[in-house]
Formats: sequence, C-alpha cells, structure tokens
Amino acid sequence: MTGIRRTLTYLRSYWLPTLGALLSLLLVNAANLIAPKLLQRLVDQGITALDMSVVWGVTAALVGVAAVRGIFNFLQGYLGEVASQGVAYELRNAIFEKLQNLSFSYHDRAQTGKLMTRMTSDVELVRMFLGRGLVNLVSAIILLIGTLVMLFSMNWQLSLLLVLIIPAIAFVFTLFVKKIMPMSRTVQKKLGALNTVLQENLAGMRIVKAFAREDYEIERYSARNLDLLDANIDLIKLFTTFFPLIFFFGNLGMVVVVGVGGLLVINGTLSLGELVAFTGYLIYLLMPMFMMGMIGAMLSRAEASAQRLFDVLDAESDVKDRPGAVTLPPLEGRVEFRDVRFRYVGAETDVVSSLSFVAEPGQTIAILGQTGAGKSSIITLIPRFYDVTEGCVLIDGHDVRDVTLDSLRSQIGIVLQETTLFSGTIRDNIAYGRPEASLDEVIAAAVAAQAHDFIMEQPDGYDTLVGERGVGLSGGQKQRIAIARALLLNPRILIMDDSTSSVDAETEYKIQQALEELQKGRTTFVIAQRISTVRNADKILLLDNGRLAAEGTHKELMQTSELYVEILETQFDDRAEIAAALENDDNHDARSEMNKEQSS
Repeated sequence: MTGIRRTLTYLRSYWLPTLGALLSLLLVNAANLIAPKLLQRLVDQGITALDMSVVWGVTAALVGVAAVRGIFNFLQGYLGEVASQGVAYELRNAIFEKLQNLSFSYHDRAQTGKLMTRMTSDVELVRMFLGRGLVNLVSAIILLIGTLVMLFSMNWQLSLLLVLIIPAIAFVFTLFVKKIMPMSRTVQKKLGALNTVLQENLAGMRIVKAFAREDYEIERYSARNLDLLDANIDLIKLFTTFFPLIFFFGNLGMVVVVGVGGLLVINGTLSLGELVAFTGYLIYLLMPMFMMGMIGAMLSRAEASAQRLFDVLDAESDVKDRPGAVTLPPLEGRVEFRDVRFRYVGAETDVVSSLSFVAEPGQTIAILGQTGAGKSSIITLIPRFYDVTEGCVLIDGHDVRDVTLDSLRSQIGIVLQETTLFSGTIRDNIAYGRPEASLDEVIAAAVAAQAHDFIMEQPDGYDTLVGERGVGLSGGQKQRIAIARALLLNPRILIMDDSTSSVDAETEYKIQQALEELQKGRTTFVIAQRISTVRNADKILLLDNGRLAAEGTHKELMQTSELYVEILETQFDDRAEIAAALENDDNHDARSEMNKEQSS
C-alpha cells in the first residue's frame, strides 16, 4: 500500500479538518457503544421492573445519543470531504505541474487519454477513499476494538464463541482483497484505453469525417467500451461471490448469540437486558467486518490508482536544468552544431549523425531533405526539447545543456505549420509568451504580422474570444496570430515551418510578408517547403538520412549537388519557379535535365 501511504502525506496541509473528522469519529463511536448499555438498563430496570421513570429516562438518553451521533456524523463526513477534496486539489496540481516539466520524450510515449484518466478518474478514486474509506476504516477499527472490550466485560464465554468466527471472516476478506487489487488495475487500464480512443477521435474529428470513417470509429470505441464493461462485470462477480460468504459467517454469529444466549437467560446466568445489549454489540461487531469488505474494495482500487498517479509524479524528465546551470545572457544569435548525434528514446538507429554546421547571427538557414532525413529533429535540438546523444549544440558559445531552460527558450521563437491557439481572447493568444505586454505592444506585433486588419473586423477586436484550437478563424488568420505571438516575444533565434500550402494565394502573400518582417535581424531556421525560401536563404543545409550531404547557397548547391536538384524536382510543385532557378544558373547539365522533365 505504498501509494496510499504516500497520499496520506498530503493530509498534512489539511491537518485541522482531518483532526476534526477524527475527533467527530471518536464521539460517534462512543455514542454507538453507549446505546446497547442503555437498552440493557431499559429492559432490566425499566420494562422488567415496570419502572416508567427509568423507561422515560433511558428514552431521553437514547434521544440524546441519537442527536450526538447525528451531529458528529455530519461533522465527520463534512470535514473528511473537505480534507479529501484538498488532497485531490493538491494531487491534480502536482500532476499537472509535473506534466508541464516532463520532456518531449515522455509525452512522445504517453497517451493523452491515459494521462487524462489519471488526472480525473484515478484522482477521484483516491479522493473517495481518503474522504470516506479511510474514515470508515478508522471507524471500523475503533468500533471493533470497543465492541470486543464491551462484549468480554459482559460475558467472556459467549464472547469467545463469537471470536472464533472472526478468523473465518478475516480469511475470506484477505482473499477478496488479493483478488480485487489486480482487477482494479485492469479496470483503470481499460478506462484509460477507452479515454484514449475518445481523445483521438475528438481531436481528429475532421479526418474521421473526411474519410467517412464514422462507423469504424464507433466500432473501435464500442470494442474498448465492451472491454471496460467486461472488466467491471468481473469486478461485480467478485463482490457477489465473497460478500455472501462474509454475511454467512456474520449470520452464523447471530445464531450462536441467540441460541447460547437464550439458554443462559433461561438458566439465569444472563439477564434478558444483557442478552439484548449483547445482540446490539454483536451488530456493532459484525458491522465493521461487513464494512471491511467495502473498504477493502475501495482501498484496492484507490491503491491501484495511487500507484498510477505516482508513476507520473516519479517520472524523470530526460531534459532538465543541470546543477549549476547559468542564465543565458541576451543573445546575438550564433548557433553551432558540433559533431551532433541524436537518437530518440527507444529507437534503434540515429536520426541525426555526425552533424556539424555554424549559423552566424542574422542568417536565414533553410533545412532541406527527403522525408525522414532529420529536418524536424534538428530544430528540436536548438531549444533543447531533446538532448543530443553525442556532441553539443552551442548558442553564442554556450552549450545549451549548461544554461537554464527558461532563459534559453524565452529567447527562441517558434512558428510551426500546425498552429495552436488556446481558448481565450485574441489578445491573450498573441501575448501568450509575454502576458505582461501592453495592448499597444500587442497591436504593434499584430500590425507587423499582417493580422491587425482582420482582428479589427472581429466582433470584439482584440477581445474576441476564439474557440478551442482557434475554431472560428481561418488557417491563414491563425498562422498570422502565431507569427504575431512570436514577434511580440522578440526572439533572437527563430524556428519555423513556412508551409503555406493550405491557404489561398492572397493569404500566402500576406503570411510571407509577415514572415519576412519576423526574420529581420534574427537567426532563422526554416524547414524549407517553398522555392522562394531556399533561393533567399543565406545557407541551405541539405540532409540525407540524418547526415549533412551538402551546405551552401542555392546557387552553389545548384552547381555542386545532384541531390539538391533532385529534391527540388520531386518536392516542389511550382515548376515555373524551378525552371527560372535553373535558367539563372550556370549548371547546363541540370538545366538540360529539367527541360527534358518538362517536355516529357
């Protein structure tokens, strides 16, 4: 039960309501233990003796006991829930904070749906145990011990007969807990798998509809839902198998008390009031045992969930600040890759091998290569989303592993083809990297990004709310907001995927104007997807299977690299632009090959 033990440490922050719940619990159990004694007096000194004063006195006392029990039952439940909700709050915050600080490699392996299950269902199961199960467990232990003391003080022989039943109940309970623990883990895994399908479906709804795969998705979700149903039914079978056994032994104890106790009353060894009280205490003895079954189930599921939570909280980030990491000073923008080798976690081969190059401040570096050549991997190493396997990445002479992540990433701007916007206002999205920026600064960035005009056409201008993932804005509008977001950050190093294939010509022109504004005075790395990008770049890195096949300007590579010409011909659709590039080049062989291709 290491998971539950660790969650108990979170109760320290809520010790006052926890203490109040425990004190209320003690008073409730004290009231419970007093009630059978009052019944004994009612029968022996009131009803049997025909003394109405005793009857009325005991009745009033029983009303008082009921009132005390009701009041402190409420306080116990309320304070227990306050403490458990506080723990759930702390756990959710701790897990979310952990997820923010874990490296990309962790998120590459983790499934979003399963993480969401841990943040919701697993936290709730732990909370329910702390709020109800733990209180009931302590209550059951106190009530069990107190009842045994009262029973043995009344008649030790009859009590000893009852105690012989306890090992049988304990044996059944132990078997139950051992079987329910793995089954609870299975249920939570099935729930995580179901949530993964749901999350993928909702995130990719446009793709589902575009390919008319609704029926397939329904079948896929139904299959996972059926798996979860089967796991839950197996859990119910376990309950329905073991609980009747526990109740059987409990009823067996009641038969022993009534039979043997009735004989003792007839023999005059035991009074009728004592038998009534003994029967009442027997109920309090059996009640904790029945509760143990429910608590055991709740404890097992909570333990399985707690372990899943701490799997996340104990995860180590592959990329984190080194001891003694320094703050990166304001950058000039010189970037150097020095004999870099990189391999993703779990991969068998390198995606980048023996890569060395230098980007001087203010240069635009275009990265070109076939699919899988390692283009995206290179740009993720600069802001240290991943650590190199060998070699080093230097920025202004500083190894990126020797500086703090915040000071590094705050000086690097990123604009990707897949633009992500968050629910909120347009202003909030532009100011995401600099939330303290004034409205004038936000507007200036939007103007430079060619976004101001369409923003002012929105119902509330910069205060217009955008939906999840920027729903309500076109692709070009979202991309220009992303460019404005990067401009506001005023980075010295810029990383971007400049694909504009999904927008019309006018929007593409406006985005290109914004990108040109964004690149001024900055060291820029571009995954090249347009002819104009590679032609205008100060340096082109031509990758082939993770290695640097060639580097130079467009004109230099046209003259020296057959692979470069081949990639231009196969990757870019604008044949007129390619032809123009070739015509302006002295490489007659390459021009001849292009003319043959066009004529064919």
